[in-house]
Amino acid sequence: MDYIDYYKILDLKKDATTEDIKKAYRKLARKHHPDLNPNNEEANKKFQQINEANEVLSDPEKRKKYDKYGKDWQHADQLDAQQQQQRQYQSQSGGYGGNSYSGGFGGDDFSDFFSSMFGGGGRSSRNSPFKGQDYNADLQLNLLDVYSTHKQTLTVNGKQVRITIPAGVENGQKIKLPGYGAPGVNNGPPGDLYIKFNITDNPKFKRKGNDIYIQEEIDVYTAILGGEKIVETLNGKVKLKVPEGTQPDATLRLKGKGFPFYKKENQFGDLYIKWQVKLPTNLNVEQKELFEKLSKF
Repeated sequence: MDYIDYYKILDLKKDATTEDIKKAYRKLARKHHPDLNPNNEEANKKFQQINEANEVLSDPEKRKKYDKYGKDWQHADQLDAQQQQQRQYQSQSGGYGGNSYSGGFGGDDFSDFFSSMFGGGGRSSRNSPFKGQDYNADLQLNLLDVYSTHKQTLTVNGKQVRITIPAGVENGQKIKLPGYGAPGVNNGPPGDLYIKFNITDNPKFKRKGNDIYIQEEIDVYTAILGGEKIVETLNGKVKLKVPEGTQPDATLRLKGKGFPFYKKENQFGDLYIKWQVKLPTNLNVEQKELFEKLSKF
């Protein structure tokens, strides 16, 4: 895997403060956001790199590991352990090396001794296989995109990955694609790809879990006398009966007309419709008189 300079990606120096990182990320994320650069693969790739760089550098612990080990920062714990083993080896060889020790280990004897103590440490530990680095990607979708299962192609680290997006995923939810990360080190397994879904709000349909909430307007006459209203749902239009005497903010529930459950076939939430009663304006004299008469009953 080629080395990616996260500081360069965010146009920062290595002594950048947390606030510097935050400001740089916001500025570049706005500039390269997919919504502002539709069908621009280069901008999409840049946006993903910006998110990856921010995720590492904005986390003090991850940043410390990255500063020390670069592209191998995710293996920092293993590498630190190797260094500790090597220090132990040097300490042991200084204390028991040569013929100063009455039991005297030769070079090969000491290697066998060290291997038995530390499970094959020394030079061989440098060649131990490690899992490749995990990749993280953000995918911007709208509510209607995740109403049904569909396929989509992403560009991750310069490579195209075709994924299936299950219906019902939620905002902020992550899915894992095993083996789609960076190649392993020393014939180790490849890393994984984690995709985070960022789902934008819909102006009409408000999602809460698997239920959907909408507001529909009816005139005062329909509210009083009753009638019918055609309402648009996520899977088509339905004709509803409005009972006479419907009060403002009265709510109607349509079972099974909400959002699909994640990875549960043919299971849906409910649709809740809140009636908004529109009052007439600019009444003429005759109309006002009629309402005055009604008010006396």
